[in-house]
Amino acid sequence: MSNPQLTEEKEPPISLPPTQDELPCDDGIPMETERHKHQSDLLINALWERLKQQNAYVGGNMFVYFSLEQVRNQDERGPDVFVVLDVPRTERKSWVIWEEGKGPDIVIELLSESTLNRDKTEKKQIYQSRMRVPEYFWYDPFNPEDFQGFRLQGSVYQPLEPDEQGGLISQELNLALVKWSGSYREINTIWLRWATLEGEILPTPEERAEQQRLRAELAEQQLEEMRQYLKERGIDMPQSEQESRDN
Repeated sequence: MSNPQLTEEKEPPISLPPTQDELPCDDGIPMETERHKHQSDLLINALWERLKQQNAYVGGNMFVYFSLEQVRNQDERGPDVFVVLDVPRTERKSWVIWEEGKGPDIVIELLSESTLNRDKTEKKQIYQSRMRVPEYFWYDPFNPEDFQGFRLQGSVYQPLEPDEQGGLISQELNLALVKWSGSYREINTIWLRWATLEGEILPTPEERAEQQRLRAELAEQQLEEMRQYLKERGIDMPQSEQESRDN
């Protein structure tokens, strides 16, 4: 009799974790209100401009994946605003911690009537114990008094004490989150904004452009006043280099 033919036992294929291209990135649910959307944009856009020379990512209303159990349970988490330091500033569909090698350094949740209990309990526990986010803040755009921040010390969040101006300092960014009364997107209310530790509000790109326009107008006005002053005294003002080229 011939020997029975031996068959090779094949190793089962290794199941790799899903990538951001394979994971859901949109649940079709918009932010709570127009003001919530503007508040998120105000925080993200000013900080994105501030950190543009650094390796840092600023995002919001984007899923953050931290475990395969979360994926299996289809329990997507989308912080309203988050910051990750020491990473490339490239586009993402979602933030997938096992792909990136790290999670957010700062999370800000914007409270609403439908989310505040979850933001203050369940989400806070996840950011503290599962994702280990160093700093967590919450703010209610319709109730500015509901503003709190925490910093991870050991394994537990400890509440931050407000500074003399009522702001909360982020040690991760060396900046403060402050309440600012003014108009943004034609809504006059109290907004949460980033500021330097000296109290200077970080401008949005639109505000920065307006500041530059006003400075240019002021410089032109001062130049014209100087021309008139010299003309009255019969003195010709030297032409600028640009004027010489134009002539």
